[in-house]
Amino acid sequence: MATGPATWDYRDAHHGRFGRTYFRRYGDGLVSSLGLGTYLGAPTDAVDERYLEAITTALESGCNVLDTAINYRCQRSERVVGQALRESDVERDAVFVSTKGGFVPFDGDRPSNPGRYVAREYVDSGIVDREDLVAGSHSLAPDFLADQLERSLENLGTTPDLYYVHNPETQLREHSREEVYDALEAAFVLLEERAAAGDIGHYGVATWEAFRVPPEHPSYLSLPAVVERARSASREAGTAGTHFRAIQVPFNVVMADAFTVDAHETPDGPTCALWFAANAGLNVFTSASIAQGELTEDGAIPGPVAARLEGETPTQRAITFARSAPGVTASLVGMANAEHVTANLEACTHDPLGAQAFDAVFE
Repeated sequence: MATGPATWDYRDAHHGRFGRTYFRRYGDGLVSSLGLGTYLGAPTDAVDERYLEAITTALESGCNVLDTAINYRCQRSERVVGQALRESDVERDAVFVSTKGGFVPFDGDRPSNPGRYVAREYVDSGIVDREDLVAGSHSLAPDFLADQLERSLENLGTTPDLYYVHNPETQLREHSREEVYDALEAAFVLLEERAAAGDIGHYGVATWEAFRVPPEHPSYLSLPAVVERARSASREAGTAGTHFRAIQVPFNVVMADAFTVDAHETPDGPTCALWFAANAGLNVFTSASIAQGELTEDGAIPGPVAARLEGETPTQRAITFARSAPGVTASLVGMANAEHVTANLEACTHDPLGAQAFDAVFE
C-alpha cells in the first residue's frame, strides 16, 4: 500500500513541474490531483499494451493515482494495473491504487451469453444467491464482495489502498432505500474486517447518480445516512474507528451537480455532496472529469467558463475545472495511451481556480 514517507518522496521528485496544490493530502500521504482511470477500451491485448505504456508513463511523470474496478474491461484493467506496478521503477508504496466491487465481472472477454455465464460461474457455484442479484449483474451481498475482493487481490498482485462499493444505487431498481442502506451496512462490516486484517487500506463508495441527485430522485442515496451506516459497521466489527475514507462522484463542467445540488441534510441545512464530504473528512475523487471525452472539443465548455480557466486546450481547461472544485482530492481521467497522459499532465502545470473564482463560475 501507499505510505506517507514514500508518497512525500514521490511528491518531492515531481512537484516542481506542476502548479500549486497539484499534490494533495490523503491520510498522512500525498497523491496527485490527476488520476489515471482504466474504464474505457475494448477487452483486448492491444488495449492492454496501450494501458501498460500509459500507466508506466503516468507513474514516471508525476501521476501516482490509479483507479480501476474488477468489471472494467472484463478484469483486464485490474490485471494491467498489477502488471504495471510490478514492472515500474516507481516503488509500490509511492502509488495510490483504488478498485471497486459490486458488478459481476466477466473474465478476459465478454461471453456470447452473459446471462448463462453469470448463472454458471456465480449463481450455480454458490458465490451469490440469485435473489441477491439486481438486474442480473449487481450485488452488495458480503459473501459476493468477499469473493470479488479476493479476485481483485489476485488480479492486482497487491493490496488496494481504497476499495469502493461500486454504484450501490443500482440496488434501488429493486429495493427500497432502507433496504439498500441495510445492505450497505452489511457490506461495510465485511470491509471493516478486511481493512483491520490489512487486506485493504480503506473503503468508500463510488457512485454515478446517488450523491448528486435531489432526494426525490429514484437513484438518490443520502451521504449522511451512508456515513452513519459506516460508523455502525465499525462498531459491529469492533474496529477502532471507521475505515470509510472516500467517495467517488462524477464532476465536470457540464455535470456539476455534486456542487450545485444541495441534497444532503446537515444540522445547518442541506448542502451538496462536495461540501458534505469535505466537512465529514472524506476524500473525494471525481470521475468523468472530461465527460468521457465530450469536453475535448472546441466549444464544448461554455465560453464564459472557459475564459476563467487556465489551459491551452479544451481538455486542459476541463481538467483545471474538475481539480478546482472544493474538497476534491483527485480528478480521474481515462487515459489509455501515453500521449494522452503527457497532454493531460500538462493541464496540471496550471494553477486551479481559487475558491472565489470557482464560485464565480456559477454566478
